[in-house]
Amino acid sequence: MNIYVGNLSRDVSEDELRGAFEGFGKVSSATIIKDKFTGESRGFGFVEMDNKEEADAAIASMNGKNLKGRTLTVNEARPRTENRGPRKGGWGDNRRSSNYAGQRQ
Repeated sequence: MNIYVGNLSRDVSEDELRGAFEGFGKVSSATIIKDKFTGESRGFGFVEMDNKEEADAAIASMNGKNLKGRTLTVNEARPRTENRGPRKGGWGDNRRSSNYAGQRQ
């Protein structure tokens, strides 16, 4: 079972994340999601546990617990949807909208 762990301190390592969950059973993997440009933690990660009962016990026990000064948000990870739709903002589409009317010709 894939477990989402949110509100992680920027100081938590993957080994520390793994260690926090190993008390409930075998941890297959522990991954902290990092910013692709800076390499810094984005404040959340995932723990994979093969045994559903152990994973459920870990979720129940770890949700709301403190790890390195932060209260964790822990729940079963939802599958990522492939089609996330168009992104908003940025300089991408329609630069000549009413906000730019008359400014550049």
